[in-house]
Amino acid sequence: MLLGGPPRVLEQETSRPQRVSATLARLARYFRPHWLVLLAVALLIVGGTYTQVRAPELIGQAVDCYLTPGWGAGGLDARPGAGVTQGATARPHGNMCWYDSLDPSATPEDAIRGLGGLILAVVALYVAGALAGGLQFFLMTWAGQRVLRRLRTQLFHHLHRLSLGYYARHEVGSVMSRITNDIDTMQQAINFALVNVASGSLLIVWILLKMLSLSLPYALISLTVLPFMIMVTLWLSGQARKAFRQTRVAIGEVNADLQETIAGVREVQAFGREAANMATFRGTNAANRDANIRAVSYTSALAPSLEALGYVAIGVVAVTGGLALLRGQDIFGTAVSLGLIVTFLGYVQRFNQPIQQTSILWANVQSAVAGAERIFGLLDEVPEVQDRPGARPMPGIEGVVEFERVTAAYKVGELVLREVSFRAQPGQTVAIVGPTGAGKTTIINLIPRFYDVVGGAVRIDGVDVRDVTAESLRRQIGIVLQDTFLFSDTVLANIRVGKPDATDAEVHAAARLTQAHDFIERLPQGYDTPLGERGSGLSQGQRQLIALARAALASPRILILDEATSSVDTRTERLIQRAMETLLAGRTSFVVAHRLSTIRNADQVLVVDHGEIVERGTHQELLDRQGAYYRLYMRQFA
Repeated sequence: MLLGGPPRVLEQETSRPQRVSATLARLARYFRPHWLVLLAVALLIVGGTYTQVRAPELIGQAVDCYLTPGWGAGGLDARPGAGVTQGATARPHGNMCWYDSLDPSATPEDAIRGLGGLILAVVALYVAGALAGGLQFFLMTWAGQRVLRRLRTQLFHHLHRLSLGYYARHEVGSVMSRITNDIDTMQQAINFALVNVASGSLLIVWILLKMLSLSLPYALISLTVLPFMIMVTLWLSGQARKAFRQTRVAIGEVNADLQETIAGVREVQAFGREAANMATFRGTNAANRDANIRAVSYTSALAPSLEALGYVAIGVVAVTGGLALLRGQDIFGTAVSLGLIVTFLGYVQRFNQPIQQTSILWANVQSAVAGAERIFGLLDEVPEVQDRPGARPMPGIEGVVEFERVTAAYKVGELVLREVSFRAQPGQTVAIVGPTGAGKTTIINLIPRFYDVVGGAVRIDGVDVRDVTAESLRRQIGIVLQDTFLFSDTVLANIRVGKPDATDAEVHAAARLTQAHDFIERLPQGYDTPLGERGSGLSQGQRQLIALARAALASPRILILDEATSSVDTRTERLIQRAMETLLAGRTSFVVAHRLSTIRNADQVLVVDHGEIVERGTHQELLDRQGAYYRLYMRQFA
């Protein structure tokens, strides 16, 4: 957290399980700007599906027309010369034949020409289907990457809107996992799985209609195992979705452990916590392993189960078809042909393949849906601090800050501040002191409205901070923290955070004011020296001086210093104190201090204990009273 705050009590996942259809429908709304691309993908899916449906029919036509031209309703004895006349019921493809052996005028060249034409047509269909599939993948990837970019941007923007309380309850690694791992999981589904699920579903329906139109009895025979396939698919995919949701949570916990350990590696090594951290990580990693094994066990069981049922369906069609050819008719008394059986075998094979593929890919979609639920759960997180409807920009601040019977709480029923009231005039320095946990940091958190009061009001120049936009308010407030955060950028860029459009001369002037210029000039590249993460390579005191220069450059009307000089040596502290006299001149400033020697010149000292102001006055006045402040002072200098 940036400014202290509530105890870190982590919450579980905020995203609740949703229906797959609802999550996919919400995701589909992100594709609306790319509807033309989706329309092209849909047309390609239809075209590609047609090639797969049409090919078995042409192969059956080739068998009936050219390879077994005389077989018909009379069984194996009904061949050319056996007196059997070809009928449309015996050879459903006969009326489409380019050549018929029973036609007296037919020649072998006609047969070769017709068979060659059908072979070329089948090859052309397969090539067209492959091209359609490749183009589908490219277009869907093109649209999907833009959707994912928009989601990442929206997530990043939303993270900046969330209140500090959210980050006090959620580990950074878990939040990062949603932007990285969950988005990557969705990427795989959008680029590949969703299109194949859609094309597979269409192929299943189209083949089913084709089989019903060719022969109702054989369609019913072919579909005998379909109910079992549906039951297996629904149960296994449902279990897989639950398991995948657990994997998304587990990988978030792994990332959270990694982030925390890497960020605190110095403390880990200093206190010999390597073994304990390894034990904790092994437990988290084992939970992630177990969750993934459960998910994979369901998805891996799906393919062989459906494949076995598919072979059963092929066997049923082959046996019943073979018996029908031997008898000359099927069990329903309908004439059949070898071409019809071959066509149905091709359809059954193609019918089973998309069921297997769709079921397997649907498991991937389930994983993506679990990730999408976590992402949408984060996007649905409502910031605790929001601008009111009609909130206006904060006008130029003069510097009057008033707390009027302020009550604050991080949790319902657990008050941190109770009826706190005070007033700071423009240009005054207000020091806030007290024991750890007394509520000092909470007071300064309420001024820039990082949290909202639960009772009373915080007013600046008579304006309730809840009635103005948070951005316009915070832009006029400068903050320097004890735990200084520097970005992985140059020294110049880090100081410019306070004023992005500042000139180099202004940056140098701010650094001179806070005694930072000399040590910056001694850096390898001066102000252009790149800094490591969180300013690694600089001492704590040097990082603090840069933070002070950043605040000086912003030239705010209200300045908040939270132990701003606690990490510098005595000599540097004296230099900063002299600089502060210039920096604080004409500005309303609030100084949270443990070093009571640094607040001797404060216009007003507030002594806070158990969420209440127990004493107030100047440094000397409070010493003369020999109360709570006097005891703190004497304890520090005893």
